[in-house]
Amino acid sequence: MKKIEAVIRTSKFLELKEALNKMGIQFFTYADVKGVGHQATEKAVYRGVQYDLGYIARTKLDIIVSEKVEEVIKCIVDTCKTGELGDGKIFVSNIEECVRIRTGERGVPALQ
Repeated sequence: MKKIEAVIRTSKFLELKEALNKMGIQFFTYADVKGVGHQATEKAVYRGVQYDLGYIARTKLDIIVSEKVEEVIKCIVDTCKTGELGDGKIFVSNIEECVRIRTGERGVPALQ
């Protein structure tokens, strides 16, 4: 099993969700996140408080799969690539075990 973590532009989330659904990936977790990267940031001061205006909203997805790893990566890249700085990153790592809390199933059956 593999865990695919993708940090993408929030503006691409709904499009990616639909693309993943079409390829049979119907369960994943996601959260709005903040981070810093290579983008040059613009700052403003309002009432003595400095604000970062260069922030681009991000969403982080965690997708666990037992197969189709390369297909999921390709789907994310094809859907989320704008060609501009800040398109995001994808991380892939091994998952040792998965347990479905409700039934106690383990491994690949717990993913289905």
